[in-house]
Amino acid sequence: MKIQTSKSQIYCPVAAVRYAQVLYEVNVPAEAVQKTREIFSEVPQLHDIFVNPTIDLKKKMTVIDRVFPEEIRSFLKVVCKYQRMDLIEDIFAAYDRYCDEQNQVLNAVLTCTVPPSEEQKKGMEAFLCKKYGAKKAKIEVCQDQALLGGFILRIGSDEYDWSMKGRLNRLEQRLTWR
Repeated sequence: MKIQTSKSQIYCPVAAVRYAQVLYEVNVPAEAVQKTREIFSEVPQLHDIFVNPTIDLKKKMTVIDRVFPEEIRSFLKVVCKYQRMDLIEDIFAAYDRYCDEQNQVLNAVLTCTVPPSEEQKKGMEAFLCKKYGAKKAKIEVCQDQALLGGFILRIGSDEYDWSMKGRLNRLEQRLTWR
């Protein structure tokens, strides 16, 4: 399973998706998940310890007990026991997507030459919520001067291309087919 559009939708192994679903379903507080992420990013050596097969499992469990929030320790111990700590970043990314799915939050990427005003952004969010039946829409804005003007709005596999570059490409296709 390979998904690649933006940083919020990156390559994610199936195992990471399953672990993320379990993490969500065991009701670990979001704050504990966030704190765990911060610990892994602040101390990258932890990742090396957990993926190193020469380090005894009991020592790894001790590190988990000493370093991480209590609410997430059991989950981390299971991940460590089954030697899947190499997937921890993927698990966190899949967890974010799964939480958004469960809470009916839609993630979109807006590529444009000029960032939209707050009013325009809210209009797009309202359109997306209505069209896709979501409770909330998050729009990540990326700038790309190559579009020449207009915008491209991507939601999953759907794309709304209102860019000048896209319009010129469609016009060229129509003219060359004749």
